[in-house]
Formats: sequence, structure tokens, C-alpha cells
Amino acid sequence: MSDNADLKALIRTIADFPATGIQFRDITTLLLDGEGFGASIDRMAALVAGPVDLVAGIEARGFVFGAALAKALGAGLVLVRKAGKLPGETQAIDYALEYGSDSLEMHHDAVAGGQRVLLVDDLVATGGTAAATVDLLRKSGARVDQALFAIDLPDLGGAEKLRALGLQVDALMAFEGE
Repeated sequence: MSDNADLKALIRTIADFPATGIQFRDITTLLLDGEGFGASIDRMAALVAGPVDLVAGIEARGFVFGAALAKALGAGLVLVRKAGKLPGETQAIDYALEYGSDSLEMHHDAVAGGQRVLLVDDLVATGGTAAATVDLLRKSGARVDQALFAIDLPDLGGAEKLRALGLQVDALMAFEGE
């Protein structure tokens, strides 16, 4: 992975958000830069390790990167959302958070058995939401071999957690010391 310093310079850091001591890495400033956003999608697409049938984007910023990558790869897009946000029949997974639990859903017929699905989100921190998404996708019969992020916060261990699930994990840039 190159350091993608040009893209990293487009990420705004907001101190003490959403809580004291957190350095929030805000990708909205990258999204505002048409050239930078386009370059991030091109570079993420170049990291894809083989053909994919579907890109799974995690709500909400994962939809932005997921939709653009799906277009670039000629793949479909699966929306993975918080509970109660999708119409029609869904399948869900509950997962533990640092302080409590949450639930994710996707349409029950979004993925056919054996389809190759690329997991995409803007950032990987602790990896809990991404790991739950992998579980949800795999339970539906998907083949999930890779997760792709714009940003990795390696000190929080999320990428390693996903690697332990057998995924190749790639990110355009990392912010150490988080």
C-alpha cells in the first residue's frame, strides 16, 4: 500500500468528536474534492483482488464508496443497513458493540449462493460492524474474501479482526495512533 499522501491530505481531523479523546477522521472533505474522490475510487478499484459480482456497502458512508466502486467494477450493489430501514423482507444479524449491541439488515434476496461479494466501507476501526456484515453475507451464501476501506485505524485492530475471519483487508491510507 502506498501512503496515498495526496488523499490523506484531503481528510479532515475533528478533535474530540463524538467524544473527548477521539480524533474523528472526516471523509466528507475528500468527497467534496471531485479529483480526490475520483482518485480514491480508481485506487480502491485497483486493489480489488479478482472479479466480484456484488459490492456490499455498509450504511451510510459505505454506500458512497460502495456505489462508486460497484459502477467502476461493473458489479451490483448490496445495501447493508441498520434495522428497520429497508422495505420488504430482510435478514438480520445482531452484534455486540463496545457499550451495547446493534443490528444490521439486508434484503433476504440480495445475494445468491456463491456470489462473490466485496465488502466496502469508508473506515475500519474496531471491525465489529464489518465482521457482522461478513457474517450476514456468508450466512446468505455469499463468498466474501476481501474487505476494502478508504481509511484504516490500525491501532484499533479492526483490520486484524477481519483478517482472522480469512479476509484480505486493504485500505488506501492509515492513521496511526488512534
